[in-house]
Amino acid sequence: MTIFEALREDHDIQRELLENLLQTSGDSQERDQLYRQLRAELQYHAAAEERALYVPMMAIDLTQEKARHSVAEHHEIDEQLETLDATDYTSPGWLTQARKLSELVIHHLDEEEHEVFQLAGRGLAEHQKSELAESYRQEMARQRQGS
Repeated sequence: MTIFEALREDHDIQRELLENLLQTSGDSQERDQLYRQLRAELQYHAAAEERALYVPMMAIDLTQEKARHSVAEHHEIDEQLETLDATDYTSPGWLTQARKLSELVIHHLDEEEHEVFQLAGRGLAEHQKSELAESYRQEMARQRQGS
């Protein structure tokens, strides 16, 4: 398995959580559970992805700018999570903010899958792609256990 395949698996989880979250309403247990799960997945994924993919990409001239852009998008997502954290589930604005989060995340995932991965695929050596996948999966496991 390559780093790109490992990341895509988690991207699919994030897309499904976002889709389900946007179907919830009010101060429900389902909304709380899905939001907490999504929030954790996004944070774990960003931390593991930055270590396993973006740090190596920043060392390569070809991929450095794209890696920096992606890390900046992680910060935008974090800021949107903070906005949601500060908004009550019963607020009419909560779903609006959740949709904004969804748009940010989906844009980021699509950009990674259609631009970043192709560029990184050209910049990284073949053996790195599987080594980085292992590194990513170990970091995700460590993050999930720590929660």
